[in-house]
Amino acid sequence: MRKQIAAANWKMNLTIGQAEKLIDDIFKIPVSVKHGQEVVFGVPFPYLTTIKNKLVGKEHFLVAAQNCSDKKSGAYTGETSVEMLHSIGTDYIIIGHSERREYFNETNAQLAEKVLLAFTYKLKPIFCCGEALAIREAGTQNAFVETQLKESLFNLSAEQITNFVIAYEPIWAIGTGKTASSAQAQEMHAHIRRVLASHYGNDVANTVSILYGGSVKAANAKEIFGQPDVDGGLVGGASLIAEEFAAIINSLK
Repeated sequence: MRKQIAAANWKMNLTIGQAEKLIDDIFKIPVSVKHGQEVVFGVPFPYLTTIKNKLVGKEHFLVAAQNCSDKKSGAYTGETSVEMLHSIGTDYIIIGHSERREYFNETNAQLAEKVLLAFTYKLKPIFCCGEALAIREAGTQNAFVETQLKESLFNLSAEQITNFVIAYEPIWAIGTGKTASSAQAQEMHAHIRRVLASHYGNDVANTVSILYGGSVKAANAKEIFGQPDVDGGLVGGASLIAEEFAAIINSLK
Protein backbone atom coordinates (compact mmCIF):
# COMPACT_ATOMS: atom_id res chain seq x y z
CA MET A 1 0.00 0.00 0.00
CA ARG A 2 1.24 3.48 -0.83
CA LYS A 3 2.26 5.73 2.04
CA GLN A 4 -0.57 7.98 3.23
CA ILE A 5 0.65 11.47 4.18
CA ALA A 6 -0.81 14.52 5.89
CA ALA A 7 1.65 17.32 5.13
CA ALA A 8 1.34 20.79 6.67
CA ASN A 9 2.66 23.78 4.76
CA TRP A 10 2.87 26.65 7.24
CA LYS A 11 4.15 29.02 4.52
CA MET A 12 5.42 32.35 5.96
CA ASN A 13 3.33 32.24 9.14
CA LEU A 14 3.76 31.99 12.93
CA THR A 15 6.36 33.22 15.38
CA ILE A 16 8.52 30.58 17.06
CA GLY A 17 6.32 30.70 20.16
CA GLN A 18 3.19 30.24 18.09
CA ALA A 19 4.82 27.40 16.16
CA GLU A 20 5.77 25.50 19.32
CA LYS A 21 2.29 26.02 20.77
CA LEU A 22 0.68 24.69 17.59
CA ILE A 23 2.69 21.47 17.79
CA ASP A 24 1.88 21.11 21.50
CA ASP A 25 -1.83 21.70 20.84
CA ILE A 26 -1.92 19.07 18.07
CA PHE A 27 -0.45 16.47 20.41
CA LYS A 28 -3.06 17.26 23.05
CA ILE A 29 -5.72 16.02 20.64
CA PRO A 30 -6.14 12.27 20.08
CA VAL A 31 -4.35 11.71 16.77
CA SER A 32 -4.08 8.26 15.23
CA VAL A 33 -1.12 7.73 12.92
CA LYS A 34 -0.96 4.14 11.79
CA HIS A 35 1.70 2.06 10.07
CA GLY A 36 2.11 3.30 6.51
CA GLN A 37 1.10 6.85 7.41
CA GLU A 38 3.21 9.97 7.98
CA VAL A 39 2.60 13.48 9.24
CA VAL A 40 4.99 16.05 7.79
CA PHE A 41 5.37 19.63 9.03
CA GLY A 42 6.63 22.01 6.33
CA VAL A 43 7.93 24.84 8.50
CA PRO A 44 9.88 28.07 7.87
CA PHE A 45 13.66 27.65 7.74
CA PRO A 46 14.37 29.25 11.17
CA TYR A 47 12.13 26.71 12.93
CA LEU A 48 13.33 23.45 11.39
CA THR A 49 15.64 22.41 14.23
CA THR A 50 13.19 23.48 16.95
CA ILE A 51 10.27 21.58 15.45
CA LYS A 52 12.48 18.57 14.65
CA ASN A 53 13.47 18.43 18.33
CA LYS A 54 9.84 18.64 19.43
CA LEU A 55 9.09 15.57 17.32
CA VAL A 56 11.79 13.39 18.87
CA GLY A 57 10.20 10.10 19.94
CA LYS A 58 7.06 10.78 17.87
CA GLU A 59 7.03 7.96 15.35
CA HIS A 60 5.81 8.86 11.85
CA PHE A 61 6.09 12.65 12.51
CA LEU A 62 8.64 14.40 10.28
CA VAL A 63 9.75 17.86 9.17
CA ALA A 64 10.05 19.41 5.72
CA ALA A 65 11.77 22.51 4.43
CA GLN A 66 9.53 24.63 2.22
CA ASN A 67 12.20 25.19 -0.42
CA CYS A 68 15.90 24.80 -1.20
CA SER A 69 18.44 26.26 -3.59
CA ASP A 70 19.07 24.68 -6.98
CA LYS A 71 22.81 25.24 -6.36
CA LYS A 72 25.00 22.94 -4.27
CA SER A 73 26.85 25.78 -2.49
CA GLY A 74 28.60 29.06 -3.18
CA ALA A 75 28.08 32.82 -3.28
CA TYR A 76 24.29 32.86 -3.19
CA THR A 77 23.48 35.16 -0.29
CA GLY A 78 20.20 34.35 1.39
CA GLU A 79 19.82 30.90 -0.15
CA THR A 80 19.65 27.59 1.74
CA SER A 81 21.35 24.52 0.31
CA VAL A 82 20.18 20.92 0.47
CA GLU A 83 23.45 20.05 2.22
CA MET A 84 22.57 22.52 5.00
CA LEU A 85 19.11 21.00 5.36
CA HIS A 86 20.57 17.50 5.48
CA SER A 87 23.05 18.57 8.17
CA ILE A 88 20.24 19.55 10.57
CA GLY A 89 18.23 16.39 10.03
CA THR A 90 15.50 17.65 7.71
CA ASP A 91 13.42 14.78 6.31
CA TYR A 92 11.55 16.24 3.33
CA ILE A 93 11.76 19.27 1.01
CA ILE A 94 8.72 20.82 -0.65
CA ILE A 95 9.87 21.54 -4.21
CA GLY A 96 8.03 23.57 -6.83
CA HIS A 97 5.15 24.90 -4.81
CA SER A 98 2.88 27.04 -6.99
CA GLU A 99 3.82 30.16 -5.01
CA ARG A 100 7.51 29.53 -5.73
CA ARG A 101 6.73 29.06 -9.41
CA GLU A 102 4.51 32.16 -9.61
CA TYR A 103 6.25 34.69 -7.32
CA PHE A 104 9.86 33.60 -7.81
CA ASN A 105 9.65 32.41 -11.42
CA GLU A 106 10.98 28.93 -10.73
CA THR A 107 11.17 26.87 -13.91
CA ASN A 108 10.75 23.17 -14.51
CA ALA A 109 14.47 22.97 -15.28
CA GLN A 110 15.41 24.58 -11.95
CA LEU A 111 13.09 22.24 -10.10
CA ALA A 112 14.73 19.26 -11.80
CA GLU A 113 18.05 20.43 -10.32
CA LYS A 114 16.51 20.76 -6.86
CA VAL A 115 15.05 17.26 -7.02
CA LEU A 116 18.42 15.79 -8.01
CA LEU A 117 20.17 17.63 -5.17
CA ALA A 118 17.58 16.31 -2.71
CA PHE A 119 18.39 12.75 -3.78
CA THR A 120 22.13 13.45 -3.56
CA TYR A 121 21.70 14.22 0.15
CA LYS A 122 19.01 11.59 0.77
CA LEU A 123 16.19 14.04 1.46
CA LYS A 124 12.72 13.20 0.19
CA PRO A 125 11.14 15.65 -2.25
CA ILE A 126 7.46 16.54 -2.14
CA PHE A 127 7.19 17.70 -5.74
CA CYS A 128 4.32 20.09 -6.50
CA CYS A 129 2.51 20.41 -9.79
CA GLY A 130 -0.79 21.90 -10.90
CA GLU A 131 -2.61 24.35 -13.13
CA ALA A 132 -3.99 27.86 -12.90
CA LEU A 133 -7.66 28.70 -13.49
CA ALA A 134 -7.15 29.82 -17.11
CA ILE A 135 -5.58 26.47 -17.98
CA ARG A 136 -8.37 24.55 -16.25
CA GLU A 137 -11.01 26.60 -18.07
CA ALA A 138 -9.26 25.95 -21.38
CA GLY A 139 -9.38 22.22 -20.69
CA THR A 140 -5.61 21.80 -21.12
CA GLN A 141 -4.79 20.94 -17.50
CA ASN A 142 -3.77 17.34 -18.25
CA ALA A 143 -1.19 18.35 -20.85
CA PHE A 144 0.09 21.19 -18.65
CA VAL A 145 0.68 18.93 -15.62
CA GLU A 146 2.19 16.23 -17.84
CA THR A 147 4.78 18.74 -19.08
CA GLN A 148 5.66 19.74 -15.51
CA LEU A 149 6.26 16.10 -14.62
CA LYS A 150 8.24 15.23 -17.73
CA GLU A 151 10.52 18.27 -17.57
CA SER A 152 11.29 18.00 -13.85
CA LEU A 153 11.13 14.28 -13.04
CA PHE A 154 11.75 12.14 -16.09
CA ASN A 155 15.53 12.39 -15.70
CA LEU A 156 15.16 10.32 -12.52
CA SER A 157 15.77 6.59 -12.42
CA ALA A 158 13.00 4.10 -11.63
CA GLU A 159 14.70 3.51 -8.27
CA GLN A 160 14.57 7.23 -7.46
CA ILE A 161 10.93 7.65 -8.45
CA THR A 162 9.88 4.61 -6.40
CA ASN A 163 8.15 5.82 -3.22
CA PHE A 164 8.33 9.40 -4.51
CA VAL A 165 5.82 12.00 -3.28
CA ILE A 166 3.93 14.33 -5.62
CA ALA A 167 1.46 17.01 -4.52
CA TYR A 168 -1.17 18.06 -7.04
CA GLU A 169 -2.18 21.68 -6.49
CA PRO A 170 -5.06 23.08 -8.49
CA ILE A 171 -3.82 26.67 -8.15
CA TRP A 172 -7.33 28.02 -8.60
CA ALA A 173 -8.29 26.25 -5.35
CA ILE A 174 -5.48 27.53 -3.11
CA GLY A 175 -6.55 30.18 -0.63
CA THR A 176 -9.63 30.97 -2.69
CA GLY A 177 -12.14 28.94 -0.73
CA LYS A 178 -12.75 26.91 -3.89
CA THR A 179 -11.98 23.24 -3.80
CA ALA A 180 -11.74 20.76 -6.61
CA SER A 181 -14.47 18.18 -6.24
CA SER A 182 -13.35 14.76 -5.08
CA ALA A 183 -14.06 13.54 -8.63
CA GLN A 184 -11.82 16.27 -10.12
CA ALA A 185 -9.06 15.44 -7.65
CA GLN A 186 -9.29 11.73 -8.49
CA GLU A 187 -9.29 12.44 -12.22
CA MET A 188 -6.03 14.40 -12.07
CA HIS A 189 -4.36 12.05 -9.60
CA ALA A 190 -5.17 9.11 -11.88
CA HIS A 191 -3.78 11.08 -14.84
CA ILE A 192 -0.54 11.78 -12.96
CA ARG A 193 -0.20 8.08 -12.18
CA ARG A 194 -0.77 7.19 -15.85
CA VAL A 195 1.92 9.68 -16.90
CA LEU A 196 4.37 8.06 -14.49
CA ALA A 197 3.36 4.59 -15.66
CA SER A 198 3.99 5.55 -19.28
CA HIS A 199 7.66 6.17 -18.45
CA TYR A 200 8.39 3.95 -15.45
CA GLY A 201 5.76 1.22 -15.66
CA ASN A 202 2.72 0.47 -13.52
CA ASP A 203 4.61 -1.17 -10.67
CA VAL A 204 6.70 1.93 -10.02
CA ALA A 205 3.82 4.36 -10.60
CA ASN A 206 1.73 2.53 -8.04
CA THR A 207 4.35 3.15 -5.32
CA VAL A 208 4.16 6.96 -5.70
CA SER A 209 2.13 8.85 -3.09
CA ILE A 210 0.10 11.64 -4.72
CA LEU A 211 -1.25 14.26 -2.34
CA TYR A 212 -4.04 16.73 -3.01
CA GLY A 213 -3.14 20.34 -2.23
CA GLY A 214 -6.04 22.72 -2.68
CA SER A 215 -7.95 24.10 0.32
CA VAL A 216 -8.05 20.82 2.23
CA LYS A 217 -10.11 21.20 5.40
CA ALA A 218 -11.41 18.90 8.12
CA ALA A 219 -14.83 19.07 6.48
CA ASN A 220 -13.70 17.71 3.10
CA ALA A 221 -10.55 15.69 3.89
CA LYS A 222 -12.20 12.31 4.37
CA GLU A 223 -14.08 12.46 1.08
CA ILE A 224 -11.04 13.63 -0.88
CA PHE A 225 -8.65 11.17 0.77
CA GLY A 226 -11.13 8.38 0.12
CA GLN A 227 -10.52 8.54 -3.63
CA PRO A 228 -8.47 5.58 -4.92
CA ASP A 229 -5.52 7.62 -6.26
CA VAL A 230 -5.44 10.29 -3.52
CA ASP A 231 -2.89 9.45 -0.83
CA GLY A 232 -3.35 12.38 1.55
CA GLY A 233 -2.96 16.12 1.39
CA LEU A 234 -0.59 19.07 1.36
CA VAL A 235 -2.47 21.41 3.66
CA GLY A 236 -2.07 25.19 3.89
CA GLY A 237 -4.30 27.38 6.04
CA ALA A 238 -6.02 24.53 7.87
CA SER A 239 -2.65 23.22 9.08
CA LEU A 240 -2.29 26.36 11.24
CA ILE A 241 -5.31 25.35 13.36
CA ALA A 242 -4.61 22.44 15.69
CA GLU A 243 -8.14 21.00 15.70
CA GLU A 244 -8.43 21.25 11.92
CA PHE A 245 -5.10 19.61 11.18
CA ALA A 246 -5.65 16.86 13.76
CA ALA A 247 -8.95 16.03 12.08
CA ILE A 248 -7.22 15.97 8.69
CA ILE A 249 -4.58 13.57 10.03
CA ASN A 250 -7.33 11.32 11.32
CA SER A 251 -8.95 11.36 7.86
CA LEU A 252 -6.07 9.46 6.22
CA LYS A 253 -6.94 6.04 4.80
